[in-house]
Amino acid sequence: MPRSVNSVASRARRKKIIKQAKGYFGRRKNVWTIAKNAVEKAMLYSYRDRRVKKRNFRSLWIARINAGARANGMSYSQFMAKIKANNIELNRKVLADLAMNHPEAFKAIVVKLK
Repeated sequence: MPRSVNSVASRARRKKIIKQAKGYFGRRKNVWTIAKNAVEKAMLYSYRDRRVKKRNFRSLWIARINAGARANGMSYSQFMAKIKANNIELNRKVLADLAMNHPEAFKAIVVKLK
C-alpha cells in the first residue's frame, strides 16, 4: 500500500502559523521552523502578560488613590480601611478614576469618611 500523507492538512497547519507570524522581522516571518518557534514564544508571552497587565493596573490604581488621599490629608491604608468600614462599594478602578479626573468628588468622599 502506498504511503499516504495528508499534505492539505499539513499545508494548512503551516499556513496558519506563517499567518500568525505576519509582521515579524527577517526569517521569523517566512521560514517554517523559525516562525513556529517565534509564534509559540509570542503566545506564551501573551498568556503570561494578560495576567501581568491586571497586576500593573491594580498598582497604578493604588498609586492614584494614594496621591488623591494624601492630597486630602489621609494615607492610602487609612482611606481604604475607612472605605471598607463605612461599606462604600466603590472598587479601586472607580476610586482611581475619581481621584484623577474628578478631584472634587473624591474630596467629598474623603470628607464623608473623616
